[in-house]
Amino acid sequence: MRRRKKKHDDDHMDESWLIPYADLLTLLLALFIVLYAASSVDAQKFQELSESFNEVFTGGTGIMDKHSPVEPPKKSEVEVKASAAVKSDEKAELDEKEIARQAFLKDQEELKELQGKINEYIKTNNLEVQFITKLTDEGLLLTIRDNVLFDSGSAVVHNTDLDVAKELSELLVMNPPRNIIISGHTDNVPIRNAEFDSNWELSVMRAVNFMKIILENEELDPQWFSAKGFGEFEPVGDNATNEGRALNRRVEVLILPRVTQ
Repeated sequence: MRRRKKKHDDDHMDESWLIPYADLLTLLLALFIVLYAASSVDAQKFQELSESFNEVFTGGTGIMDKHSPVEPPKKSEVEVKASAAVKSDEKAELDEKEIARQAFLKDQEELKELQGKINEYIKTNNLEVQFITKLTDEGLLLTIRDNVLFDSGSAVVHNTDLDVAKELSELLVMNPPRNIIISGHTDNVPIRNAEFDSNWELSVMRAVNFMKIILENEELDPQWFSAKGFGEFEPVGDNATNEGRALNRRVEVLILPRVTQ
């Protein structure tokens, strides 16, 4: 009897290892659950994201159009005033440019009216060949051929042309007055006589003498007038021909604009 009982006890297996094994399985299961939970997609969030992208690509409001919970920073009072000041300065600058442009256009119209009066005088006195007017960027230019006023090599205005110069002075009376430059020009044929050593001197004296006659008009203020001599150095014709040299011998009256661009 003793032997049989002992044998039965020896045949019983040790199952103590099952406890740690079960714990290990439990830990592995928990790990898989955590990993699965971490990798799973939030269906609600996915649906919202899907709808937002769908709105962007189909012309909806899109993600960027949604109201931001963060309010944009407000400008300080200094920044607002500075911005307003800049806009005010820009407007003032535009206004000034427009005023300047209107003043320039008005001044050009006045010069055109003056040109019309001088042209009428030229036509009335049959002086179309000797007198020419032209409106240029520098102002209203009146050109007088030298044979109208002077003998060859002389700076003395013909007595017969004194009335022409005086009548022309009447057309130069303006209110307010304008700056007027009278200049003398010659051809390139050298001159040397008892009075002048060069064409430059001759051109200067012709301008000065013509200006003196113009300023005999007491309604004209001499401070608005100046005289220049250019000699042969600003030709308008070809000095190789008689016709060109005749064009170069001239006196010019330049009536300056009051407003320039």
